[in-house]
Amino acid sequence: MAVIQWYPGHMEKARREMNEKLKAVDLIIELRDARIPSASRNPLIQEMAPDKPRIIILSKCDEADPAETKNWIRFLNTECRLCMAVDLMNDPKIGKKIAAAAVSVMKPERERMEKKGIHPRAVRAMAAGIPNVGKSTMINRLKGKNTLRAEDHPGVTRSLTWVHADPQLDILDTPGVLWPKFEDDRTGSLLAAMGSINDEIIDKKMIAMDTIHIIQDLYPGILESFYESGTVNPNGMLKAIAAKYHILKQGEPDTKQAASSFLNDLRKGRIGRFTLERTNEENLSE
Repeated sequence: MAVIQWYPGHMEKARREMNEKLKAVDLIIELRDARIPSASRNPLIQEMAPDKPRIIILSKCDEADPAETKNWIRFLNTECRLCMAVDLMNDPKIGKKIAAAAVSVMKPERERMEKKGIHPRAVRAMAAGIPNVGKSTMINRLKGKNTLRAEDHPGVTRSLTWVHADPQLDILDTPGVLWPKFEDDRTGSLLAAMGSINDEIIDKKMIAMDTIHIIQDLYPGILESFYESGTVNPNGMLKAIAAKYHILKQGEPDTKQAASSFLNDLRKGRIGRFTLERTNEENLSE
């Protein structure tokens, strides 16, 4: 398993700024990647705001395994006020759904204010999560137009920005933030595979082989069918990918370039819908 750590200075700066803004925030909207719901959990969010109401949004659910997404929603509902899976790119009503969920979660607090004769202002929420998980895209959907720049790679958002996203919801966009030390190598490898870590600092071949091994274990035969290979180990799969895409170097399969092609196929959802982590079944039954 590849060993990765990535916590550049701008993330520490963003973490401090987020911590300073928490007093003005009613609600945390934590975005995670539906394909890696555990690896994409940033423990700093819980540490910074343990008492704030929280919604967990599983983004990119259109690229995840639907059955596993249902399991994860059941599992994660035990640690937050609400967990929901969203397709930010293709659901035209997703902005209204998220705004309604935020207002619903804050309803008890708003009703207490009304009983005291205080007219509740718009809910103030902080959108938080790892890089490249869809925070800016979510806010654009809430706003109904592309107010914020959103691209399919980490590090685009560098500052905290308030957006009046809905008549009942003001939302603070924040930079994607990781944490100083990943608890295990698998977490870092999965984050890298899904594009939440700068590609320039990773060994793509190692990350690709780690991910191929996981997919072959969880979804036997899917890669072999897509890349038209026999039963092979991860390095053999990279050779098959090189053969399929005619990626050669001095007449031999270029497995390094094939790894880049595989990660691109995976991130774009071309191979199929995958969830690369499973819930703890004992916890699900509680």
